[in-house]
Formats: sequence, structure tokens, C-alpha cells
Amino acid sequence: MTHDPDAALPARRSVFGPRRAALPASFFDRATAQVARALLGAVIDCRAGGARTCARIVEVEAYLGPHDPACHSAVGLTTRNRQLHGPPGTAYVYRIYGMHWCVNAVTRSAGFGSAVLIRAVAPLAGIAAMRRRRGRVTARDLTNGPGKLCQALGITGALDGVRLDRGIMRLLRGAAVPDDAVRVTPRVGISRATDWPLRFVVHGDPHVSRTPRAVAQRSVAESEAWLLDRDLW
Repeated sequence: MTHDPDAALPARRSVFGPRRAALPASFFDRATAQVARALLGAVIDCRAGGARTCARIVEVEAYLGPHDPACHSAVGLTTRNRQLHGPPGTAYVYRIYGMHWCVNAVTRSAGFGSAVLIRAVAPLAGIAAMRRRRGRVTARDLTNGPGKLCQALGITGALDGVRLDRGIMRLLRGAAVPDDAVRVTPRVGISRATDWPLRFVVHGDPHVSRTPRAVAQRSVAESEAWLLDRDLW
């Protein structure tokens, strides 16, 4: 058999999967709880720190704005939370305990001050880089927390305020997660509005952070009804 040098070569499949469309700013310009629910299954694609990493979002928390006592905007506009008041579809990155970075997607209109915290992701590609950054941890502990995932993906305060539809860190469309695969609980690690059901998780995913025992779990419909009844949706 002769080889035809002009014959088309089979397409090489990227380890980063199929090309995905970035989520536009309009995706984030709506009720924060709606954005949080819709972000489950989306993909975060980050090229920070000289390595490309990708992961699927499996856990988020909604922080509703100045009327939400647990939201950073409840204290008004400050130097620290300035990017929280930015336009929808931009990043709000802040540090907790003086050592761990957390990444959020800003929602609603510019100046309002609401966002979705990305709490846990399932690694898809660039896992070797994630492991180098995280050190000797188990597969479960690689990205199952907001500080852990930021370390694994190379996210730091240098990305505070960047657009999430282009550039070094993007949020991309992923596989949809059906409502029956989602559980909603109160947010964790806060001291105010501790009963508000605004933590959305992909039920049974091994990369979700640990849920405190005896915490109330609701369906998406039940959590929406709870929030609507209190004018929080």
C-alpha cells in the first residue's frame, strides 16, 4: 500500500476535550441563585502559572448581595470587595485566613455586589500540574474545597476582576446537570444567614466537599420555594 502524503491526517483529540463556548456576560446577569444552579456542570479553564488546567464545577454557593448578611457587600463598597461590585461575568478573587484564595463569578448588574463562590471542581485535564501545586494529597482532596481548587488551578489575586469569557481564566459551557442530580443545603463555614439554602452540589460526586452531618438537604424546587417565600430568589 502506498502512502499519500497529501491525504488528510485524522484529527488529534485534545486532552482538554472538545472546544467549548464561553459563558457570556448575559448568563451571569440574573438572580444569583439561578446562576449558581446553572453553573453546576460548567467547566473552568485556567492558564495561570504557566500550565493549563480544566475542571468541571460540582459545588457552588450563592451570595445574594447587600441584603445577604453573609455576603461581603453587606458592609458596603470597600477596597477588598471592589471587584465584587464589578460587571456580571467577571471574577472576584479574595483571600481567607491570610493564606487561601477563593474564586467567585460576579452576578447581576455592575455595582450590586453579588456573586457565586466556586467551592469544588472535578479535575478534567492538567491534573499533573494540579498535583504539583497541591503536593501529596489524595485524589479526593485535590480540588474539593474553594482554597484547594484555587491552589490546584493556579488562581490567585492577580485574577481579581478579569473577564470570565476570555483570557487567562474562562468559564465554559459543560454538560447539563439535571435537577434530580442536585442537592441544596445551607452554606458552610459562615456565621450569618446559616439556614439559607444556597449551596448547590452534584449529589454523589466524589469531589464535593464534605457536608456537615445532620444538615438539611433540599431539592432544587424546594430550595427555590423557600427562597421565593422570603423574597430572596
